[in-house]
Amino acid sequence: MTEDQKLVRFDWFVKFMLRDKSNFEILEGFLSELLRRDVVIIEILDAEGNKVSKDDKFNRVDILVKDSNDERIIIEIQNNKEYDYLQRILYGTAKTLVENIGEGKSYSSIKKIISISVVYFEVGQGLDYIYQGQTTFIGIHQKDMLQLSERQQELYEKKLPQDLYPEYYLIKAADFDENVKDTLDEWVYFFKKGEIKDEFRAKGIVKAKNKLKVAKLTPAQRRNYNRFLDNQRSVASFNEVVQKDLDDARRDGREETKIEMAEILLKEGASVDLVVKVTGFAEDVVLELKRRIEDEGTNGLN
Repeated sequence: MTEDQKLVRFDWFVKFMLRDKSNFEILEGFLSELLRRDVVIIEILDAEGNKVSKDDKFNRVDILVKDSNDERIIIEIQNNKEYDYLQRILYGTAKTLVENIGEGKSYSSIKKIISISVVYFEVGQGLDYIYQGQTTFIGIHQKDMLQLSERQQELYEKKLPQDLYPEYYLIKAADFDENVKDTLDEWVYFFKKGEIKDEFRAKGIVKAKNKLKVAKLTPAQRRNYNRFLDNQRSVASFNEVVQKDLDDARRDGREETKIEMAEILLKEGASVDLVVKVTGFAEDVVLELKRRIEDEGTNGLN
């Protein structure tokens, strides 16, 4: 691939280029292909993941979009393995729901939330590479699906409870076999390979190919992008070293080394569940280590 053909990574685009309204068409194209309807982005709302912070080293890319249906869409790209990732996206939708209902307003003002995650690790076992999750109500005895009443349908302009409740999409980009079957697969191919073929015609993807060329970045953007890539390589190397040390500690029974690794993971923002999983320590031990680290950090500020 020549320099003129290289494209920036989609996670970097979402984090650093999407706030320019002229770029909305790219994300609108992907969302339209995934949701099977024409999506028009009205604005990008503030979300913690939009800000450059220490969480960047774990490549947590969250962006919150309001579309023309007044629905909220969370887009996240996650490279690094998290065993509690499914709970984390649940928390993300719950937090967004609470933050987007005005004080004193009725529950009917709650907006539908769609959570979309592009992940590059095994988030769960399954044969597919794209999964959709919804909340449905099924009768225990009659096995019928609960529907909204006529009055509710008039109020919400929806037919089913799942049209009101959060909806989840998981795209396991690393599991994609690169056999492009439809226009949505063209986007998934881009997520996995960082390339867009000349014959691709998915909505928004031609603009992505033209707009996201590395060669078209300004000098400042190029420096920013190169720092981002260096950071991701450092994170990957760090994870490999930590995993190797943890594996060695398990084999050799070096408790002290396992404690050191647990402390490193906690300081780098790993969840308690993840540290329990990789070290074999009991949860209360990890919680105590976490409390000690937090106390040391507090004391250091005094």
